[in-house]
Parts: sequence; C-alpha cells; structure tokens
Amino acid sequence: MGALPKRKTAKARQGKRRSHLKLTPPALVHCPQCRGPKLPHHVCPACGFYAGREVVETESPKKKASQ
Repeated sequence: MGALPKRKTAKARQGKRRSHLKLTPPALVHCPQCRGPKLPHHVCPACGFYAGREVVETESPKKKASQ
C-alpha cells in the first residue's frame, strides 16, 4: 500500500504549487526581410532568410495560366 497524506491539502496551497504549470505562447519576432513572424534564432519560414542571407530556398507561388 502506498503512502497516504496525513491531512487535506488546502486549495490555496494547491494553487501555489500549480502556479508554474501554465502554457506560454511562443515568443515571436519579426523577420527583418519580409516582416513576417518567426521564432528567434530560426530561419524565417516565409522567405528562408537568416542573419541577412538566404539559407533555404522557398518556392514562389505559381501564377495560374489564363484561358
């Protein structure tokens, strides 16, 4: 048989213990090249630039042929 608590845990104490268990939104910065949101210290997913130079080639949207 496992250990059992001797007394009931108060809601205030329970809340103090759980005060750090929260989700935080990811910190986003603006890409200096395209001004899109990106994670800091990561390649921009929109334009593929990092530290002022193109690291990843991204596909440009293809234009539809007019009929």
